[in-house]
Amino acid sequence: MKIILALMILFVMSTIAFGVKLYVKNEQSSGSLKKLLIANITGFAPLAAMAILLLVPDLVFAATEGAPSSSSGLGYIAAALSTGMATIGAGYAVGAVGSSALGAVSEDEKILGKTLIFVGLAEGIAIYGLIISILILGRL
Repeated sequence: MKIILALMILFVMSTIAFGVKLYVKNEQSSGSLKKLLIANITGFAPLAAMAILLLVPDLVFAATEGAPSSSSGLGYIAAALSTGMATIGAGYAVGAVGSSALGAVSEDEKILGKTLIFVGLAEGIAIYGLIISILILGRL
């Protein structure tokens, strides 16, 4: 397990170093960046999958050993995922809606109020995820 984690850290650091090298050289070619992204995904994803597969039996064994354990661990994971995924979705939505709203307002200033409503709706996604995680944590 320690070997896989060390490989993951080494892989991430080499990817960061290569990215900094491209930035310093000021290479804006999409071919180099695309190759870097493909190498990162094809190398890091299997390492992460192996780490998870090696951790799962230890987690299951630890859950069956001690005192009577309920599913509170899965509840915490669910709360974290609901908040995290909602926040990622909200960030993506605000980025898309905000840039479009800025372009629309630059053409016609009268629609500023309408665009703020759309940006607010996009931000609401994160609040919904937070409310769901609070409800989940309240049941544990």
